[in-house]
Amino acid sequence: MRVETSTSASAISASMLHCAHSASAFIGCRRRPLRRPLRGKRRRKAPHTARALRVVLQWGQQLGLRALIARCRSAADVVASVNFGREHRLAIAIRSGGHNVAGYAVCEGGLMIDMSLMKGVRVASGLDRALVEGGATWADVDAATTPLGRATPGGLISATGVAGLTLSGGIGWLRGSHGLSVDNLLAADLVTADGRLIHADATQNPDLFWALRGGGGNFGVVTSFEFKLHPIEPELMLCGPAYPEERANEIIPLWRDFMQTAPDRLSGLAEFSTLPDDPSIAEHARGRRVLALAHVYDGPADEGERVVAPLRSFGEPLVDFSGRMPYRTIQSLYDGLFPKGRDRCYWKSTYLSRLDDEVVGETTAWMAKRPSEMTFASIWKFGGFVQRVAADETAFGDRSMPFMLSLDAIWPGANEDDANIGWVRSFWQDMQRYSTGRLYLNFPGHGEGSDLVRDAFGAEAYARLAKIKHRYDPDNLFRLNQNILPMR
Repeated sequence: MRVETSTSASAISASMLHCAHSASAFIGCRRRPLRRPLRGKRRRKAPHTARALRVVLQWGQQLGLRALIARCRSAADVVASVNFGREHRLAIAIRSGGHNVAGYAVCEGGLMIDMSLMKGVRVASGLDRALVEGGATWADVDAATTPLGRATPGGLISATGVAGLTLSGGIGWLRGSHGLSVDNLLAADLVTADGRLIHADATQNPDLFWALRGGGGNFGVVTSFEFKLHPIEPELMLCGPAYPEERANEIIPLWRDFMQTAPDRLSGLAEFSTLPDDPSIAEHARGRRVLALAHVYDGPADEGERVVAPLRSFGEPLVDFSGRMPYRTIQSLYDGLFPKGRDRCYWKSTYLSRLDDEVVGETTAWMAKRPSEMTFASIWKFGGFVQRVAADETAFGDRSMPFMLSLDAIWPGANEDDANIGWVRSFWQDMQRYSTGRLYLNFPGHGEGSDLVRDAFGAEAYARLAKIKHRYDPDNLFRLNQNILPMR
């Protein structure tokens, strides 16, 4: 394990980009490196880890430093880190892939448990399951599974951490045929607030297993996931026509009606964005605001091409990014749009109860007023496998919502914070009259609002989660998340 100290949360963010390649753990300061190799093997036992943390805490206090980062290599390291944080009454932040923009992975004056070195993926010999360490990204999973002709539902960006996406649901390209990430979770190992490493599945700690499938990082630090794998074609059909945004009021109803009878294998969204000024894009389309109909067909590519043909024929698109490509390639298409550390972001979501002409008109009117051309907003269609899962089967809850609206504001500088955050909040608030009242907790804004988490689950599911939280984390040690308060 590697331990670092930092003077501020911003320094922590910078340090997250600095990977440890040495086999031995060491202690370092961001301002003035101090390397001290720890005794023991690479996969250290907990006493060595705890001793390293104590040394760093004492040294950091002398220098007036306000944060620690524990870069774990094993479940034993995680156990020692949790115990250390609890014993010293430190705030604990958990970092997996570091993709979420709500800021839960960093803390001021506390301990970050950084899982990014724990990224191993092992496919079972029967090719039906994958064992994934808690710090892996979906790129790690796809790299291990797709060469074997297998996949499990992830998100839309391969740099996303498996843990964060999964624990709050996991909405991706394969949802129509195989559901959400939580629907494919078979088991998990996690370190609880009292420092125990425990297993959860349908028969062992089933209450915890239910809570992990949608309840976020409230119940412990997940060190390992076990996912169900599914056959995947060598190539899939990606549908990607981008129509002029000024036609959105016409295109969205056409898309909505088409998706009502589309096969389960087709999953997608209608996405507002601005095309970049890039030589790879036709000159007439550069810098234009567009509505893209982005979909993936989980089946033979030639079959998929026939299925999506109507989506590509709602008049002449400005550009069409459609094509046949491997699932792993599709998973990385959005990566370049969200580089780590470059942009400022604020993302929020709400589930829509309907998508009639009134809702469409309000959406397009708000999008016309967006202050940044880097911003995305998407209308996600739900159906197929997702809606066949009973509301009480997972903590994710009710699946009856037909659509989700996600608002992904992105901008380059702090001087634009107020304009962009204010626009998202006003847009989101205005759309609540069309909402089911719930939201997707992977897009929670900055987690503001005392009722945000309760609203996301609904009263009954939240009460059940609060009781499970009390059983496994009665003192709310794991509170830097979409937090559920313990309830007796």
